[in-house]
Parts: sequence; structure tokens; C-alpha cells
Amino acid sequence: MKKLIFFFFLAITSIAQSQNTLLKAQISQKAAALEKQVIQWRRDFHQHPELGNREFQTAEKIATYLKSIGIQVQTGVAKTGVVGLLKGGKPGPVVALRADMDALPVKERVNLPFASKAEGEYNNQKVAVMHACGHDTHVAMLMGTATILAELRKEIKGTVKFIFQPAEEGAPEGEEGGAELMVKEGVLENPKVDVIFGLHINAQTEVGKIKYRPKGTMASSDWFKIKVSGKQSHGATPWQGIDPIVTSSQIILGLQTIVSRNMALTENAAVVSVGQVNAGIRSNIIPEELNMSGTIRTLDSKAQDYIHSRVKQIATNIAESAGATAVVDITKKTLITYNDPSLTEKMVPTLESSAGKENVILTEAVTGAEDFSFYQDKIPGLFFFLGGMPKGKKAEEMPSHHTPDFYIDESGFVLGMKSMANLTIDYMDKASK
Repeated sequence: MKKLIFFFFLAITSIAQSQNTLLKAQISQKAAALEKQVIQWRRDFHQHPELGNREFQTAEKIATYLKSIGIQVQTGVAKTGVVGLLKGGKPGPVVALRADMDALPVKERVNLPFASKAEGEYNNQKVAVMHACGHDTHVAMLMGTATILAELRKEIKGTVKFIFQPAEEGAPEGEEGGAELMVKEGVLENPKVDVIFGLHINAQTEVGKIKYRPKGTMASSDWFKIKVSGKQSHGATPWQGIDPIVTSSQIILGLQTIVSRNMALTENAAVVSVGQVNAGIRSNIIPEELNMSGTIRTLDSKAQDYIHSRVKQIATNIAESAGATAVVDITKKTLITYNDPSLTEKMVPTLESSAGKENVILTEAVTGAEDFSFYQDKIPGLFFFLGGMPKGKKAEEMPSHHTPDFYIDESGFVLGMKSMANLTIDYMDKASK
């Protein structure tokens, strides 16, 4: 009797595995068939980029298309976000897939027939606008993934929530936005999401390859502002005033010792960078105050808290020693992008089956930041990097993200769609066992 039961379960398992294999074969075929359409979508979004919280046309195009393939759509989430809901033909968990929609205030220099010539307004300044980080590719690939899964809905063991998110690069000054606002407005509820997957195209990773890392994979991003107040005087008689410029120079040098002298860099990377310094109106006047701002990047929450305390301590004490005062304000912009170790371990085989085991690479953490971290703060999530560098190129030859010359090879989009769709069905399959 025990042998009969054993062989019965073995047969059931074998049937389930063959069904999953068949489903993956269909996903591969459909992704390949969609390649031209996804490239066309991407080029349209690239040619018509929109800044954070202003993705009106982008959102309308996404919503219209999702509705046309029978996906339930909610618009206006976190300003301009679009959320699509696809209920599978079988019961199971809720899996979220996310793509970011916003572009950057960058003027494109790449000679492409679909290069951006768009303009917009960023913090009250007229700026050129460009998809200089690949969010246009993310949107197009997720639309393709939604198409594949919608066509296979009868076989899907659960529900898929497609999150098209605005303002990943940050909302305009004085506004809320991005993943944090989407979470606040309940994007992970109704129905409650069990896990979330996301990808980011990478211009320094070869097409056909995927990079991932368990635990901390991208840094938290904090912004700091320091106002140094002294006493104005003539530039010819500095002893009659308190120079906030000289004081701030010492503060800036002091801040650099936090990473070089206080952090255990063999354990985690950290960055403290000053990006703006503003003071004075004439060369012969020592001003009364100086304002500086910068960023803090960490891969560990304890290190993050420690650096915050040191920035305040160094700035206020150096200012006091000069007879000046310093007011420090630190804002947490994004959290650490933390790939749940258990989820990552379960899903790496899916990435390997999608790209080939030799093309899935365990990578080092990076000090760039991603607001995908706000979803991961609430539920388990996996965020990975998809190759967008032409074959035969070297990473150091490729322009960086956020630059006018940023370039993506579109031949990696099929793998992006396959990976996201396969992660969805494999997670659902594992959860149903």
C-alpha cells in the first residue's frame, strides 16, 4: 500500500513538472514573438520621456494597453502610477511585478532615430528630459510580460499584480512620490501581495547575462543639508568676521574621514559625498552663511545610523571651534535594497533556467540606490540586474547610467520578459506544493 501511495505522488509530481515545463516553453515562444512589439514600445517611451510625478502620457498608454488585454486596471496611484491585476485560472498566491516609468533631467547626446528631444520642468527650471537610466525598457518589458501571462491566465496558479511606478528617481521638491507613496496608498493590499520581483537594465552588464545578490544589494540613499552660519565681513579684513567658507571647507574634509577612518570597509561599503556648495555674491565679501548638500550611501542599517550621528557631530563641532554654527538636516530617501535570502535561494534556479546557468552571476553590492526597497521593507522581494551592454564591449567602454550618452542594447528584452514571467509561475508552483 505504501508503495502504491509513493508511486501515486511520484506520478502527480511528474505531471506537475511536465506542465510547468510546457508552460515555460510557451513563455519562451511568446517572449520571442513579442520582441519587435516590445522594442517598438520602448522606442516610443524613449522618444517621449516624462519626469517623476508627470508621467501622464506614459501612464495613459500603459493603462489603455492593459485594459485591451483584459487586465483590471487602476490609475492615479501615487500621482500617476498604474496598477494592473490579472487573476489566474487557479487559486494561489499574489505575485507583484514592478517597473518604474520616470525619466531624468538629462539632455540626450546619443545619435538614435528615436532620441529624445523632450523638455520639461524640474524644480522650477526648464530642462531637457531623457530616459538615461533605462526605465523605458522596464516599462516595455513589463507590458510584454503582462501580455504573456494574460494569454496564459487559465494556467496561472494565483494572481499577478503589475505595478507601473512613477518617480523612482525622486519626486519634485515639496511632493511625495515613488514606491514609498505607492506603499502608503495600499499597492501591496487588496489583494495582499505575497512577494515582489523587479529588474533593472544595466549598461555595464553584457546582454544575455543576469546579476543578483542576496541580502543587501543596493545601498540606502540619504540626503543631507548643512547650513553654516558665521559673520559677514569685508574680504580685506577677515578677522572682523567669522568665515563660513573656510569653516565649511574644514567640515567637508572632516566628513571624508567618516568612511576612511570610522567604517569597517571590509564588511560593508559606505559613501559620504558633498554635491553642492552655495555661498556668497561677490569676490571681496565674506558671506554670512553657506549651504551645502550631499548624499550618504550605506548597505547596513547600523552603519547608516552611525554615519548620521558622525555627520552631525563633525559639522557642529568644527563650526563651534570656528565660532560659527552648523545646522544639519538628514532625510532618508530610500532604504537598503534587500533581497530576501530565502526567496533568493528559491528563485535563483528560475533565473538560471531562463538565462542559462553560466549567465547568472553572483555580483557585488553597489552603492547606487533603488526605491524598490520600500516594497521589500514590507514583503519578501527579489531585485536583479539584466544585461543591456552589446556583446563584445567592455564595461568601462560603456557610458554610465544618468549620463547624456547612456545606451542600451535592445536584444536583451526577451530574457527580461522570460525571467519575470518564469519567476511568477515558478513561485506560484512552489507555493502550491
